[in-house]
Amino acid sequence: MSTGREIRLVENEDGWWTAIDEATGVASQGETREAALENLDEAVALHEGGGDPIEDEEAFLREVGIDPDDVEETKDLPEFMQ
Repeated sequence: MSTGREIRLVENEDGWWTAIDEATGVASQGETREAALENLDEAVALHEGGGDPIEDEEAFLREVGIDPDDVEETKDLPEFMQ
């Protein structure tokens, strides 16, 4: 019986790497394989309920390089986000 995680690494056409956790379906990317894996660890932790709640959504979006005015709101969220 395997107790480890199965991770798939894919090098994209632009040279970036995508890391996918096969058990959860969570994916992340990075400029290097190491960065993609580090980002995946963080994404999986958030998916599993880790991390602090975001109190100021607009500030968070700006921090990660997204203009909040460019984001369209939707009521049709995936089940895990409801």
